Amino acid sequence: MNTPHLALSPEVQAALAEGGAIVALESTLISHGMPYPQNLETALRVEQTVRQAGAVPATCAVLAGKMRAGLTADELELLAQKAQPVLKASRRDLGYLLSTGAHGATTVAATMIIAHCAGIRCFATGGIGGVHRGASATFDISADLQELARTPVAVVCAGAKSILDLGLTLEYLETFGVPVLGYQTSAFPAFYARESGFQVDYRVDTPEAAARLLHAHWAIGLSSGVVVANPIPEAHALEPHRIEEAIAAALAEAEQQHISGKALTPFLLARIEQLTDGQSLQANTALVLHNAHVAAQIALAYAALPQLPSSSIVSQ
Repeated sequence: MNTPHLALSPEVQAALAEGGAIVALESTLISHGMPYPQNLETALRVEQTVRQAGAVPATCAVLAGKMRAGLTADELELLAQKAQPVLKASRRDLGYLLSTGAHGATTVAATMIIAHCAGIRCFATGGIGGVHRGASATFDISADLQELARTPVAVVCAGAKSILDLGLTLEYLETFGVPVLGYQTSAFPAFYARESGFQVDYRVDTPEAAARLLHAHWAIGLSSGVVVANPIPEAHALEPHRIEEAIAAALAEAEQQHISGKALTPFLLARIEQLTDGQSLQANTALVLHNAHVAAQIALAYAALPQLPSSSIVSQ
């Protein structure tokens, strides 16, 4: 998409021109998901993981009034240290950021938008947002779900964040026609845990199988994204009962302190880290790196396929 509001790094621009494999990466993890310096170290390791797999990383953000795909080391440092204010940016925030020249760290939704504008099909993150527990009363539903319904980008993740109502999140995705794939699993993962008690729509066991499904989905003109649920590596998974106890305690504290909206998820993740003696942060890092590796493999397989426009469909 040709827009003056988008700026690509030379590396990303060259990969796009060559039809190479690119993996979009979010920046909310850097500015709002982890403490410094672990956030910067993790961001650099994620980019390195993508490169080692043979793809090009495109960390996304909004900086000085531009949507950016591909950041320099200094720009990653700026987001990590937050020496200047950095807004947690979703779809609704992009117009404000672009018009004022402010900085924004992109959520899943905003990263999908930037990736789509740039022509990037694969995106790796930790976990998607979804329907929050108690949403029947609060209507707290992440914009990530509507973005998945409308933006054709594959999101490789460790399922949805464990703090959410996973059953309602999956129902929402089904209603809006978003396929949920399990990468080498039939179980829908729950971020810190490998299984949630729910099933995925379809299982794919290789990057090539995932890439073929993505290609077919978009070749017929379907405009939604696709969730590729990739379980956290077994060595780093947390015991479901322990994480559930920490989530329950963190939710109770959030309610007591009247924390809601976009402030809720960062609060819960930080509190859960404290309640698990840092184990949740280690798990978060491990699953993000694993997702980046799988996303790069899928991006490579997708780039190797013939990219047919939807107009090539022949009527019978």
